[in-house]
Amino acid sequence: MKTIGLCCDHAGFPLKEFVKKVLRERGWEFKDFGTNSADSCDYPDFAHPLAEAVEKGEVYPGIAICGSGNGISMTLNKHKAIRAALCWKEELAVLARAHNDANVLVMPGRFISEEEALKVMDAFFSTPFEGGRHQRRVEKISEF
Repeated sequence: MKTIGLCCDHAGFPLKEFVKKVLRERGWEFKDFGTNSADSCDYPDFAHPLAEAVEKGEVYPGIAICGSGNGISMTLNKHKAIRAALCWKEELAVLARAHNDANVLVMPGRFISEEEALKVMDAFFSTPFEGGRHQRRVEKISEF
């Protein structure tokens, strides 16, 4: 695994700090694109730099967190090579990787516990892309 990219807004900051703790405990490298506090901010200011780093191959995968997960997902998915998947349950993370080859895990900071976030992260990191019929579908995502 390459260096993992992280970003969040103010609502996602507490969960991002938990994610960083887990990554440090595992000895995994990460790059934090911010925000660095719970002060109100705008998620696109952090999502765009993360997306650009994933597109350039500087980090992989990415983890992004905002209050609901929706706004940051929408921003990330504006980038042609990004497949950001909003996951709040382990099963969603498995399918996001296996069927969609998601390269950014998005979690809803206000709606997921640390315990569930850990399960989601583990599923996302450990599930390979199945390819096959799913490859054809993934290739059609960025056609437009």
